Amino acid sequence: METRQVRPVRGTAERRFYLGMSLAILAAVLLGFAPSFFLRPWFPDRPVPPERFFLLHGAVFTAWFVLLVVQAALVSARRTALHRRLGVYGGVLALAMVVLGTVGALIAARRPTGFVGIEIPPLQFLVIPLGDMLLFALLVGLALAWRRDLQSHKRLMLVASIAIITAAIARWPFAIMSAGPPAFFGFTDLFLVPIAAWDLFTRRRLHPVTLWGGLLLIASQPLRLWFSGTAAWMGFALWAVGLLG
Repeated sequence: METRQVRPVRGTAERRFYLGMSLAILAAVLLGFAPSFFLRPWFPDRPVPPERFFLLHGAVFTAWFVLLVVQAALVSARRTALHRRLGVYGGVLALAMVVLGTVGALIAARRPTGFVGIEIPPLQFLVIPLGDMLLFALLVGLALAWRRDLQSHKRLMLVASIAIITAAIARWPFAIMSAGPPAFFGFTDLFLVPIAAWDLFTRRRLHPVTLWGGLLLIASQPLRLWFSGTAAWMGFALWAVGLLG
């Protein structure tokens, strides 16, 4: 009898946890891009990308984070059938994001002024957004492949979404962000901490996705910074930017 009472409570707590994490990720994106995208008319002096392409880019990426919250809310409300149906559109949306994110990064790297608000040479900085897209594609692909493994699926979707919020965090209105990539990456990684804490609280150990997905994300960050200064990367970056004509 006691077991029957504990399980629903734990299930409710888990649904609330994932909904809360989804809302936190969305809030991070809104905070970062409010002046340059969501509230753009109220911040006319804020530098923004000159290409209209980035309006589509921003809309599609925003749709992902909104869908992340909607999907978590549907599970919380036990509307799992609708959650699964929307998951099909989520897969299409993720594919569109990878394409738009890659093209957008190449457009920014090709500009004479480089990435907006970033003083790092554009071809060198290109490794960061392209790395984000690679990680996102890998993690979402695994999440879709393992969608019947609910515990892995949930964590993969969260880690995939965390992997692409670095651009938003870099635009947070805090002085520490002037420290550059170490600050961007450090605050991104903090979003992994609640997932690890949840695992330790509920499982007494890290779930494999939390462990290996988190390590992959964290390890990729210094590797990207190192690789960005190599001749091999610069050669690839020049070739990739040249694809745009």
